[in-house]
This record gives sequence, structure tokens and C-alpha cells, in this order.
Amino acid sequence: MTTPPPATQTPAARPPGAPHPAERPRRLRATPALRRLVAEHRTDPADLVLPMFVREGIDAPVSLASMPGVVQHTMDSLRRAAVAAAEAGVGGLMLFGVPAVRDAVGSGATDPDGILNTGLRALVQEVGDAVVVMSDLCLDEFTDHGHCGVLDGAGRVDNDATLVRYQDMARAQAATGAHMLGLSGMMDGQVAAVREALEAGGHTDTAVLAYSAKYASAFYGPFRDAVDSQLRGDRKTYQMDPANGREGLREATLDLAEGADVVMVKPALSYLDVLADVAGLSPVPVAAYQVSGEYAMIEAAAAQGWIERRRAIEESVVSIRRAGADFVLTYWATELAGWLR
Repeated sequence: MTTPPPATQTPAARPPGAPHPAERPRRLRATPALRRLVAEHRTDPADLVLPMFVREGIDAPVSLASMPGVVQHTMDSLRRAAVAAAEAGVGGLMLFGVPAVRDAVGSGATDPDGILNTGLRALVQEVGDAVVVMSDLCLDEFTDHGHCGVLDGAGRVDNDATLVRYQDMARAQAATGAHMLGLSGMMDGQVAAVREALEAGGHTDTAVLAYSAKYASAFYGPFRDAVDSQLRGDRKTYQMDPANGREGLREATLDLAEGADVVMVKPALSYLDVLADVAGLSPVPVAAYQVSGEYAMIEAAAAQGWIERRRAIEESVVSIRRAGADFVLTYWATELAGWLR
């Protein structure tokens, strides 16, 4: 017996006098296969970077109430989470350290046996061939005042004295085998200073990721819980004014001239215009950081049933890619990578 041909859908009758649109964009939205075929942007697991926190002096991971699903890791749980991320196909890991002791100059940041440098060595050893191991190069987690640099006698962040500390950090982090150093402090001249230290130390293959347009944002609150920030006051004298877009281009242009291998915009969702502008001029890859407050808002709304969690996560990340980010730092990296695969 022959199989009958598949039934075809009979078009609905057109109402008398119905207009004929000159263009019908809906044709390319008619089926999932069509929508998939003509999609302008996609996210691949390799486009994702997972920020991670490792904390000194704990014997079990510590959950963060303001960031559901995110923890401060022990060294053992850090290794396990890194392996899970690598197996999911995540492209990179960005490590932040949470020390037990802090001081005015952030001594723990340059201690070869400090929590951050020890954690970086562990990641390189565990998954260094599979993912890009990135380090946070900033003093804020290590200072007892919580600022991203050292302070002068008047209590202001001393830009040039901080650059010397950043050079020390760069040498210490490069020695761990970290592949890329994330310069997040927003000091003037930081890329040139770090590049000089790396070249002089023979670390010519260590890449520099410049947090070029980093804004003094309200969306960093949960992150400060994650690193147990000791910040007093604010960072408005060195992080950027949220009102300024062109200034972000200026900062990125300066970092490119100083030798940045990657430039970044942070936060992401509130600054998609800046991200698009930076991507339009940059000859090097562009990153964006989907920060803790962005993560927390989606998680909180999803927990209330107000939005569809997975769809909101996927949409938020693809919007960052659409604006021009070559890769995205997101706390959903491992979970999202699993969905994408």
C-alpha cells in the first residue's frame, strides 16, 4: 500500500477587499526552522565567561542570598565548578579572591600564596588547557577601605601610586600561568603600566583585558556581598558617570592605544549603546559584563513568577551579543552553556 502524500494546509480565505502588504516580513517568522535559519545572532558556549569567587578560610561553599545559585568557593569546590564549566563548553573563567585579612595597600593581592593567586594556579592546573583562565587585577577586594587603589594623605585614590601596585599584581598573576589579566580598577594609564611590567618580566603571551568603560553603577550591589567589600564612600572619582556615552569611547580608545588585547563595557544591559559604539570602533575583541545586579533582578523576578526565567536569561545574553560583544561575562555561563548544547 502506498503512503498518501502529507496533507497540506489550506490557506484561509482572504476577506473581500483585504489589502495586499507590499512587504511581508512575517514569512521568515512562520516556523521554528525558518526563525533559526535567519537568526542574525547566536550565542555559543565558547562566547561565555563565568565569574567565580574563591574565599579564604572556609571549609564549605557559602551561598549568596543576593545572588541565588552563586557561591563563594573553597579551593576544592572551585576546582569542581571549573571542571563543570569546561565540560559545558564555557570559554573562560574570571576569578575573584576574597581574603581573610586586608590592609591599606592590599598586600594580599601580590602575595604569591594569597587566595587569588593560589586559586589562579589551581584553575590553570585543573582546566587551563580547556578554557581561558582570567584574573581580576584590582585592589578593592584586598584593601581595608574597599577602594580600587591606594589612598593618599587626604584619603583620595592616588592614581600613579596605584599603578605601581597594579604592576606588582600583574607580575604575580602572570606567574600563576593566568592567560588573561582583567584590569578593572579604572586608573588612568593602567593598561600601559601593566603591559610594561609584563613585557619587562618576559610575560609576552599574557593578554590584557581592559575594563575600558566601567561605570559607577547601582547594579554592583550583590557583587559587593560576594567579595565582602569594605568600601566606604563611593568610586565616582574613577569609575565613569552613567550619563556619559562619548566618554566610554574615549576610554576605550586610550586603552587600545596602550596595548589592550580586549576592551570591555561594564555593566552590560544598561549600556548597550556604549557597547555598540565601542564595538563599532574597536579592532580587537570586545567583552561585556552582565553584572551581579542584572543577574539578581532576573532571578528575583523569576522567583516571583513574573517572568520566564530561561527565556529572560537567553534574551538578555543575546541582546548583549547583538549590541556587539564578542564574549559575555555572566553568572549563568555554565547553565546557559548547557542549554545551548
